[in-house]
Order: sequence, then C-alpha cells, then structure tokens
Amino acid sequence: MDIRPNHTIYINNINDKVKKEELKRSLYALFSQFGQIIDIVAMKTMKMRGQAFVVFKELAAATNALRQLQGFPFYNKPMRIQYAKTDSEVIAKVKGTYGDKEKKKDKKKKAQEPAANLTKKPALVSFSLQTSIQVRPVPDNPPNYILFLSNLPEETNEMMLSMLFNQFPGFKEVRLVPGKHDISFVEFESDAQAGVAKDALQGFRITATCAMKITYAKK
Repeated sequence: MDIRPNHTIYINNINDKVKKEELKRSLYALFSQFGQIIDIVAMKTMKMRGQAFVVFKELAAATNALRQLQGFPFYNKPMRIQYAKTDSEVIAKVKGTYGDKEKKKDKKKKAQEPAANLTKKPALVSFSLQTSIQVRPVPDNPPNYILFLSNLPEETNEMMLSMLFNQFPGFKEVRLVPGKHDISFVEFESDAQAGVAKDALQGFRITATCAMKITYAKK
C-alpha cells in the first residue's frame, strides 16, 4: 500500500556514525534547495539510528526532494526516502488536525499550559527563517572557474559544501583552508558554470546567522 504524499519525508539508511547536530545541518544544507524547511528530526536512540524526518512547508517541495534525492550518496550511503506515514506534529498543528489526535490525552495539560505552548512556537519559526536568502551586492573579481566563499559558520565542512554545490553542472571540488573555518574555494570546469552556482547560492544561509558570500577567486 502506497503512503499518501505529505509534507514530511522519512529518510533511512543514513550513516549512523555521523553526530546528530552535524547530521541535521547537513540534511538542512542538502534539502533546503527544494523549499522552506520547518523542522528536521534526527534522534540517536537505538530505535531511530540511521533515520531522520524532514518537514517541508510546501507539499510540492517534499515531493520534489523525495524524487531528486532518492538514492543520493549521503556520507557514502545511498539515502532511502519515502513520505512519512502521518503528518508531523508541526504540520498537524498548522492544519489544525493535531488537536483532534491529542484532545483526550492532553486536554488537562493544554488548559494548564497555554503560555508554554505559545513560547515553544518561535523556535520553529526561527529555524524556518534560515531558508530566506537575502542577496546583497558583493564586490567581485573578473569571472573565474574558481569561487571564493567567505562568512562561513564554524561548523562548515567539506561534505556540506559539496552537497550544496554538486547540484550544479561542472562542479569539480571543494577546497577548505586549513586553520580558517570561515573561507573556502570551490572549483568548476568553466567560468560560466561557476557563475551559475555563484548567483544561485549567493547569500545562502547554512545557519541562521551566516549568509554565505561568494565571489570569483582572484586570478
């Protein structure tokens, strides 16, 4: 029986040696190209190891991500992706169906904690704001097949940047700079291919506070 499409996708066969926080950041970097992400759930319990859920705001984004990334080699293991069996709590709350499931179980608790529920919501909102790309003019050099990245967050790694840039034709490699976490170089086969990636990812936020700056590297 097919599981009906919904906003949440379920991923398994994930390399379980990856730390939880790095996994969530890498999933975010990979999946946010398809649309706004509301939440990512990854747990390291025995039952949930090697699995994660990604919640999209739009159903079309979830569908597109599932099709495009099915079998994608993520930390050297092909991802298996399907729609989650039920809407996540986040989406259920947005749709107003969450209360139907939880009324009996949570009636007393909800009556006692309306303020607590309100204070929890902004955390999800602030996470979803990470997808907003604010493009400001960045002083640039003449076209080059090598891009120079700056304003990268401390936790940036080669895997994250490779996942972001290898969706563009002509991608060759990412080169990190030893001892400097906030800059990196990305090489393409041609100036034109580098330019397409530069324009598409200018201002991309790997985290909420760091908007990536991309210029052509100096020749």
